[in-house]
Amino acid sequence: MKKRELTKRLLQIIIVLFGISFLTFALTYLAPGDPVRAMYAASGTIPSEEIMEQTREALGLNEPFLTQYVNWLTDCLHGDFGTSYAFSKPVSQLLLARLWPTLKLALVSLALMLVVSVPLGILSATHQGGVADYLVRGLSFLGVSLPNFWVGLMLMYIFAVQLGVLPVVSAGQGWKQLVLPAVTLAFAMASKYTRQVRTAFLEELNQDYVVGARCRGIRESVILWRHVLPNSILPLITMLGLSFGSLLGGTAVVEVIFSYPGLGSLAVSAITSMDYSLIQGYVLWIALIYMVVNLLVDISYGFLDPRTREKR
Repeated sequence: MKKRELTKRLLQIIIVLFGISFLTFALTYLAPGDPVRAMYAASGTIPSEEIMEQTREALGLNEPFLTQYVNWLTDCLHGDFGTSYAFSKPVSQLLLARLWPTLKLALVSLALMLVVSVPLGILSATHQGGVADYLVRGLSFLGVSLPNFWVGLMLMYIFAVQLGVLPVVSAGQGWKQLVLPAVTLAFAMASKYTRQVRTAFLEELNQDYVVGARCRGIRESVILWRHVLPNSILPLITMLGLSFGSLLGGTAVVEVIFSYPGLGSLAVSAITSMDYSLIQGYVLWIALIYMVVNLLVDISYGFLDPRTREKR
């Protein structure tokens, strides 16, 4: 990617972030409910209307909309996303504390997904029209159809309640706490990626270079693993980047089911407690992560596939 193109992409990220910040702040500003009342309710106190009015004045909630937005955006540019009403902590501190558990869960889920989907996709493509192909396609269709929350509940019932080999709550620090939420997330992704790997593999198997390699007597295993596989995986890099960005955003349903301390469960807590500062910071944070991941994926194309590398 040329420097000019990179600069253009960075400017696009800034413009999009500005638009997201304005839209997010406007929606929370127009949302029903009183954040000051919610803040005191979270602390278990019921102050008088006079005290609440003083609190609104101190927090700048009585200022006009544009004034509040400019003040908030200025603080965000300095790394200050405000203070959470429900947790009484800086929003940036809460997001950073939940980032590592979510990152760990995302990496484990993606690793499990690749371990399952790539071999199954290759098996289905190399046995097109056979029993293995129909079996893999049927399982992938079933996996895509089942919702994450149902899969998570079934896994919890079997392995935590009935067998007792894994914990019900995933709020601890050990590897066992990661198994059930990671498998739940990997299940649906593996079903989707298996079909994508199969499609990409079939397209590459019909290319002229594969026919030529077979005519030269090169072993089928060498053709598949050294030539077809690298070319088949490249189109999936964009999907992997999008999936990784989505996982870093926190998968709220799965994290809530397993009580996993990630960004998704934090977002749900912020919404239920009308913690507007935390909601605004979370949305802006996730938008930035998502766009940066996509930019890194685009940059990696030039290194992974020389055909797409532009002259600098």
